[in-house]
Amino acid sequence: MKKSILSQLLLIIVVLILINVLSTRFFVRLDFTGDKIYTLSKATKDILHSLNEPVTVTAYFTRGSQPEIEKARKDFQDLLIEYSNISKGMVNYEFLNPNEDQQLEQEVMQSGIQPLVLNVREKDQVKQQRVYLGAKIVMGERTEIIPVVQPGAAMEYTLSSSIKKLSLINKSQIGWIQGHGEPSIHAMQQAVQQLSVLYDLTPVRLEDESVDLHKYLTLAIVAPTDSFSDYELQRLDEYLADGGRLFIAHNHVTVDLQTMQGNVNTGNLSSWLAEKGLTIDNTFAVDRSAGTVGVRQQAGFMTFTRQIPFPYWPAIRNFPEMPITKGLNEVTFQFASPINFIGAADTSLRFTSILKTSESSGTLSAPLFINLEKQWTERDFPLSGLTLGAILQGPIAGRGFAKMVLITDGDFAVNGEGQEAQQRPPDNVSLMVNSIDWLSDDTGLIDLRTKEVTSRPLKELEDGKRTFVKWLNFLLPIAFVLVVGVVRVEIRRRKRIKRMEEGYV
Repeated sequence: MKKSILSQLLLIIVVLILINVLSTRFFVRLDFTGDKIYTLSKATKDILHSLNEPVTVTAYFTRGSQPEIEKARKDFQDLLIEYSNISKGMVNYEFLNPNEDQQLEQEVMQSGIQPLVLNVREKDQVKQQRVYLGAKIVMGERTEIIPVVQPGAAMEYTLSSSIKKLSLINKSQIGWIQGHGEPSIHAMQQAVQQLSVLYDLTPVRLEDESVDLHKYLTLAIVAPTDSFSDYELQRLDEYLADGGRLFIAHNHVTVDLQTMQGNVNTGNLSSWLAEKGLTIDNTFAVDRSAGTVGVRQQAGFMTFTRQIPFPYWPAIRNFPEMPITKGLNEVTFQFASPINFIGAADTSLRFTSILKTSESSGTLSAPLFINLEKQWTERDFPLSGLTLGAILQGPIAGRGFAKMVLITDGDFAVNGEGQEAQQRPPDNVSLMVNSIDWLSDDTGLIDLRTKEVTSRPLKELEDGKRTFVKWLNFLLPIAFVLVVGVVRVEIRRRKRIKRMEEGYV
């Protein structure tokens, strides 16, 4: 009997040792999330398979901190294990705790990784703790810093794009059209910061005959105020005819904020677009789903600012499932116009609407005076689903498969320069970056930019269903344990009765 128990114990120990040995060589995890957040994309696998030089990732995480920090550390470690396995050892990693070594902490901060200061409760006291969640990625003599690995954010995109950036000797180029009153590249700091990971952004003047447009993956035209010459439009046609990619953010209508007068842009870009089948109405799109503006009001001796909905600033909250709009929650435009496609029925051009107003929207013809005190009624919103952003694909210029993204608010992602610079909503910036990524990048990294765990709160359910699900989650485990207990008691009772029977051996 003792030998049997000892043999079973030894067998269990051997199995456990074998499992631990195999787990160091093979990493497997099952992903049951709806968004497949724990499944590496094809883009990441392609990047890892193409590595021709080792990559070292040094992760700096504070240990023993809040549960969210520990979870982020564990998720990042699991990700690195999988990267190492798929790359066949080309990705190496280590985790260090800067809080344990003052010299190491100084080196980490000098590299560009700054600590987050969090309030931590210890023994009924709230203390401030420096927390690190950064990483340094090294390939050869090149280094990339991830200042903060955001818990729950798109870790895979951050890590894969950083490795991709290091592995690129010559980045692909994006041409930024200038010379028609457009804001400079420096006026779009947020978008440029993200695009610079994979691309070199270069100012381009179409009138310069020495510039070869075909070396640019994509050309971007953002908020021009002046007309293009015939020669410049001809060059754009030739670029598209050879399969070029074009991103256009165009203010078809403009507003003078001093006089609050709205007019149609006098430039000729809209006429050129109409030749391609894309017409823009001479109207302002208005939407009940809108952003807000601050209006100063007087109450006695006091002056205060009140935020009111401003229908001229449509807030788009419903998006189609496609790479450009995936993961976006809300994009707000400031003065936009509806787009229509008038291509012939037998054309091979494909038009796709990607940004639409809500079911309560409308239009107001330009020119007009914008009255902030206007009392809006249901009659002002008789329309629905007006297109403010679209994709056109096919032989746009007569030959060659080209792609174009058109958005009728030229300033939706422009920060401005100097003291006039202001932060733009993250989703506005993501829309521009996603659009240019979709036009330019064939690696598939765009699918990772907004890949993260999607929250599905119970508040979306009706009150009765929410209560039912809550109690079901609470009682079901208890009921399961009770059923198992009852079954085990019954099995043991039957065995006891059977042992009491005559002739039992």
